[in-house]
Amino acid sequence: MLVIDTTAESQPETVAAQSVPARRSALRRAGRRAVPYLYLAPALVLLVVWTYRPLVQAVQLSTYSWNLLPTSPAEAVGMSNYRRLLDLPSFTDSIGRTAVLILGLLPFTVVLPLLLALAARRVSERARTVYQAFVFAPFLVAPVAAAAVWRWLLNPGSGAVDRALGSNRNWVYEPSSAPWVIIVITGWQLLGFAVLVVWAGFAGISGDYDEAARVDGARPGQILRWITLPLLTPTLLFLTLTTVLLSPVLTFPLIDTLTQGGPTQSTTNIYYLLWDYAFHSFDAGLSAAAGVLLFLGFGMVAGVLVWVSERVSFHDD
Repeated sequence: MLVIDTTAESQPETVAAQSVPARRSALRRAGRRAVPYLYLAPALVLLVVWTYRPLVQAVQLSTYSWNLLPTSPAEAVGMSNYRRLLDLPSFTDSIGRTAVLILGLLPFTVVLPLLLALAARRVSERARTVYQAFVFAPFLVAPVAAAAVWRWLLNPGSGAVDRALGSNRNWVYEPSSAPWVIIVITGWQLLGFAVLVVWAGFAGISGDYDEAARVDGARPGQILRWITLPLLTPTLLFLTLTTVLLSPVLTFPLIDTLTQGGPTQSTTNIYYLLWDYAFHSFDAGLSAAAGVLLFLGFGMVAGVLVWVSERVSFHDD
């Protein structure tokens, strides 16, 4: 009797039938894994287009000599722009002015916001809203408008500041006072934002810590020193990081409106200097080199502050 074995013929069909659901399941898993990246794709595209691509172009431009004229071709000069920049006294002086600017703003962005936020905890709920609105209001004022108002207030002789102090000082155009004018106006504007951040930090601290400390007999000063401030340290470090990274940028409208970098470059920080190289001296390569060094320098400072913040958060946990 002849027996025909059909098992071998049916195996390929069975394997093919089983592989179709397996492929569909793999595609579903891949699709689920791709969903988060699809949500991130618009932000990543904008980040590449508006941040990383200009950064690469700035690095490339820093190796050329170009006067921004379309009829004048860019000439490759290698690293000479960086060597020339480091030899310029104006560049090294602007770094020192930027450091003074940041140190001068830290009381407005860290110390005073902490004190105002602590004072707000003693205000009643109804009055606290008005208190917060008054503190935050200067942050909403446009820098150019603030510069115009402060120019009128600081007008020598007839300004409100001179009348209040009984002086006749030209605050904006004296090298000894002009940098502090920029610091005070910028700090006045950033104060509301910093207070808001500190309030958010207080809101993230559980009240159970204070209650447990009071049960143990701790005084309010001890609670503030040993519980509240350590838990608030990441918030204060964030404000420090924000001050370091944004202060040169935020002061640019004030400097350009009030002093134009003067008198005698006393208000020219590193951010205003690289703009001056590009649009006053028309040296695009030198400006790009200053921008690259600015990015690297502030990047290292930001990295150190982020590392410290993570270490502090780890120890608090």
